[in-house]
Amino acid sequence: MTDKLPPNLLALFAPRPPLRWLPAPDHAPEERKTNKINGLAEYLPHLSAYKHQDHYVPTESWLQARDRKKLEKQEQQAKLLAEGPKAYNPADDANVRGDPFKTLIVARLSYDANESDLEKEFGRFGPIERIRIITDTHAHERPNKKKKPHRGYAFVVFDRSSSYMSLTRDLALRLAYLFPLPLP
Repeated sequence: MTDKLPPNLLALFAPRPPLRWLPAPDHAPEERKTNKINGLAEYLPHLSAYKHQDHYVPTESWLQARDRKKLEKQEQQAKLLAEGPKAYNPADDANVRGDPFKTLIVARLSYDANESDLEKEFGRFGPIERIRIITDTHAHERPNKKKKPHRGYAFVVFDRSSSYMSLTRDLALRLAYLFPLPLP
């Protein structure tokens, strides 16, 4: 079958020339003229002296660093869980004002929305005491992050709890209209 191939392909299947013979680079063990091989006992005092003089400080491998950071994070979390509630006092926070039973949390807020938009939307349910749109106070710490006008949620505090109740009633009726429950 190879006789039907053209000569340029037949050249690819040609055998290589034989390897050149060289004498062995080593001598037989009985013909060696080198020093006899003996033990390491005579070097032990030198090694122990070197061990006492050497100030080797092993470096931390990436696996050890990962495990160390994981343990530090667990310890920090345990410390936060143990000491955090003791130090937490919302009454001392200057930004927390109002009654939680009159406060509405508005989430998934558009970044184009502002306080006047929220006042227009929720003002029809009753007088509003305060509107607070949460802004990112630590934006300067992350220079690569996209700047946003606020965090996307707000707190609306009503003057009366009845305003808040009418709002929740209205929202419940809207949800019942949009998602009716099947009757058994």
